[in-house]
Amino acid sequence: MILGNPIARGNTAKIYLSDNKIVKIFNDFLPDTESIKEANKQSYAYSCGLPVPKILEVTKINGEQAIIMEYVKGETLGDLMFKNKEQAEYYMNVSVDMQLKVHSIIPEGIESMYDKLYSQIETVNNLDKKQKSYMLNKLGSFSYENRLCHGDFHLFNLIKTETQVVVIDWVDSSAGDIRADIYRTYLLYSQFSSELADMYLRLYCEKSGLLRSEVSQWAPIIAGARLSESVSSENSERLMEIINNYCPII
Repeated sequence: MILGNPIARGNTAKIYLSDNKIVKIFNDFLPDTESIKEANKQSYAYSCGLPVPKILEVTKINGEQAIIMEYVKGETLGDLMFKNKEQAEYYMNVSVDMQLKVHSIIPEGIESMYDKLYSQIETVNNLDKKQKSYMLNKLGSFSYENRLCHGDFHLFNLIKTETQVVVIDWVDSSAGDIRADIYRTYLLYSQFSSELADMYLRLYCEKSGLLRSEVSQWAPIIAGARLSESVSSENSERLMEIINNYCPII
């Protein structure tokens, strides 16, 4: 398979367009199960009737893990918004409506959000022991009905085609509390724009009937889990400030 140059790069993989298909080549430092794990999550979302690219094959290319999937032609809502910033609220509305559809699904047989977050927080080295204990205890204190959560839901993971909006990048999806998923999206937006983040949270709360205070209960846990990801564009001091606001070191 001739891949040429990647059309996108992420923290875990490079994306290629070849023969009218998307080829995702995973970085070699990841576990051998990474490709099948992601493919299974995306296939599950597809099986629920959500607009998601169909997985065509899980394979190896030049010795590296790869997923081959349906190519979805269009632009991300993020790109469209930046071309026409006056339409920001319109695109955010479209995204919230789609996230509500995702959150309406009661999932079966996919990764537990509790297990995922617990494992992430456990691995963070620069957290005070008391803070880590506080977060893990708080994580176990929530009661909720499991719903399908995307885990990385934002305008750049939504592609607008001629007929619909398609949700991509399901690697972080899990079964858990939608309030945690909402806060995760809020946290991602607030990294770049507090205005966008506030717009998103206002729209989601208006449409769902949730209170902002319900969502913000998840703040220290999601910020703590985010620390474990070591994302180069993320400010760890910002995350620690959020954590310290909820569970200060005494």
